[in-house]
Amino acid sequence: QVHVVESGGGSVQAGGSLTLSCEASEYPFMRKSMAWFRKVPGKEREGVACIAPDGIGSSYADSVRGRFTISRDNAKNKSGLQMVRLTTEDAGMYYCATSSAGFACYSPSWRVGENFDGWGQGTQVTVSS
Repeated sequence: QVHVVESGGGSVQAGGSLTLSCEASEYPFMRKSMAWFRKVPGKEREGVACIAPDGIGSSYADSVRGRFTISRDNAKNKSGLQMVRLTTEDAGMYYCATSSAGFACYSPSWRVGENFDGWGQGTQVTVSS
């Protein structure tokens, strides 16, 4: 059974930074696409960043490109999401997810979670103005 755990959420002021971390127990992790999503009450869940199994290919939502950086460490089964210059619009519950589809990040449908089936419980990010 897939076991995905996020950590690193917290409260920051606008303009601040946070780094989220995700650890997945799946094997083989190095063949999984990884992505981060966020959910705000009253809005649809949206994908913010996605990284291919090789750690080279990545994709970002327009709203976070240039401010968020997704990474992965295949030796440790971990993915990270570095977030800088946070705004109140970035607040929400952040989820990490895995996909067995190695090509997942190369299709725009990753933004809605297509092909992602291993989900964590989420970590809360609060941004105050």
